[in-house]
Amino acid sequence: MNQIHVDSITLDIIENALKNARFEMDEVVRRISLSPVIREQHDEFPMICNNRGQMVVGQFGSYIPGVLQKFGDDLNEGDVFIWNDPYASKGSISHNNDWCVMLPIFHNNILVGFSSIFGHMIDVGGKVPGSMPADARSIWEEGLRVPPVKIYEAGKLNQAVLDIMLNNSRTPEMNRSDMMALIAGCKAAETRVRALCDRFGVQLYLRSCDLLLERTRSAMQVLIHKYIPEEPVSFTDYVDDDGRGNGPFKLTLSIYRKGDIAVFDWTGTDDQAEGPINFLIHEGLCKLFFGVYMIMAFDPDTLFNEGFYDLFEIVLPEGSLLNPRFPAALGNRLNTHTRFFDCQAGALGQRAPHLSMAAGYGTSPHFIFTGLDKNGAYFQVMELLFGGVPGRPRGDGLDGHAWWPLFSATPIEYIENYYPVIVERYRPIQDSGGPGLHRGGCGIEKVYRVLEPGEISIHDDREIVAPWGINGGKCGGTSSKHILRNGATANERLPSKLDNFAVKLGDKIIFKTAGAGGWGDPLQRPAATVVRDVRNGLVSAAQARSAYGVEIDGNGRLLTKQTEALRKEIEKTRGVVPKFDFGVIPLKVTQ
Repeated sequence: MNQIHVDSITLDIIENALKNARFEMDEVVRRISLSPVIREQHDEFPMICNNRGQMVVGQFGSYIPGVLQKFGDDLNEGDVFIWNDPYASKGSISHNNDWCVMLPIFHNNILVGFSSIFGHMIDVGGKVPGSMPADARSIWEEGLRVPPVKIYEAGKLNQAVLDIMLNNSRTPEMNRSDMMALIAGCKAAETRVRALCDRFGVQLYLRSCDLLLERTRSAMQVLIHKYIPEEPVSFTDYVDDDGRGNGPFKLTLSIYRKGDIAVFDWTGTDDQAEGPINFLIHEGLCKLFFGVYMIMAFDPDTLFNEGFYDLFEIVLPEGSLLNPRFPAALGNRLNTHTRFFDCQAGALGQRAPHLSMAAGYGTSPHFIFTGLDKNGAYFQVMELLFGGVPGRPRGDGLDGHAWWPLFSATPIEYIENYYPVIVERYRPIQDSGGPGLHRGGCGIEKVYRVLEPGEISIHDDREIVAPWGINGGKCGGTSSKHILRNGATANERLPSKLDNFAVKLGDKIIFKTAGAGGWGDPLQRPAATVVRDVRNGLVSAAQARSAYGVEIDGNGRLLTKQTEALRKEIEKTRGVVPKFDFGVIPLKVTQ
């Protein structure tokens, strides 16, 4: 098969057909799913793999060979596999809420590939609604764990497995719909891959998949030699706390090159937490995260796949936050997961500061509200919130945007139509974007007024440790949460991680997410751009003066001469501009 010639036009046709099929998977899932987390916010991740289980197109990869080990040759057309246990699936998914489905793709009885998707289920049991208890000490508290099993065997539904999975959820109807949506998305990819095999032949299709992997590998080899130094560079960032009063927790990353191999070493990262911020990361997924960052930062035209895996070496100390021992709790691992990306940016930014970015809001804030409506029916709304995206070499960070590019906000109309909630305010938070030549994105303030008594859960981070700025940029604003009781005149501060907090009719929850760090010297930002930000409510006149050296009169007009004089004075007195601005890092506390 390796001798089969594939011309460049045919290879491009197959590449783009697979990329289109991957986006078709997204759309099929969106149309069929029922929960707002998948249907509206798109918290699902598809991929299409070759017959060895290597991702050719998609967002996550690497897990299929490990999952298939237990099944050996028992692989048939019409089989559909499902699992949600991170430990039993070697970290292919990272907490119990993610249900992963996978099916083998056959063409005329020949295995030609796999399609797979995992998506966040709104509830999988456990001790709290949403299945992500902020104070969990073990994974046993976080809901039902299902090892890789066949939900369909040769086309026949395993009703017993499905019944067990749905019986352990507070939202069985949504879970069933969402699971079937994931399977339908995989079936859509199966149809497209079979069509490519019909058109070009199985052997040419498989050879094309190999060539796409090889092309990505070649591009990555160039990036490694250009941006990964032989001398180690290290960077440290922090997670605020673990939900049980312990923290902050340190993540330390060292990056260096050995010949053609890039080494990513997490030695120095803190031991696993007592609470649920541990992130059980598969070594292959770890390679994938580094690869996608390097491609997006340095060569975004490169196809994102697994072709570069042999060029990366990963060190994940056992028993650390990134390689916890069973049965460590994992439910809120995104606080650590996102800091993983911040550490990449900080380490790589030391070699290529002109191409790196600052730190973002750095978590996956979510709000859960549960209770009984006026008819006595159970309701459970879960919404992911967004924050500031980092300032970048190409421009400002985005305000109130997801750190996963394809995520979108749940429409307010959807929330208010289906749940007893009114969203009274949804706006960027002034001055939360770190000042810089390119401003960090602002966090958002969202105010919910509840129309029924019930309980809320809140999970967030970056309340203590600010998102840092780079290349002279300043750190961004931190997050905060408050409640205004119905009839009260003053807010009460809430912690960033809490569960089952009782609320009454008319209470308002004020949810403020973190901003992002700025990129570059704020004094180099065009004064007219600062004035625009002030007019748009993103920057205050006070911050315009103190951070950007821009003077504005009472009517919002730029005072040019005063600005020039102020900037010269600030530049003269401020001293050396630091490469990173972290704000204040608190001492570690362990209860």
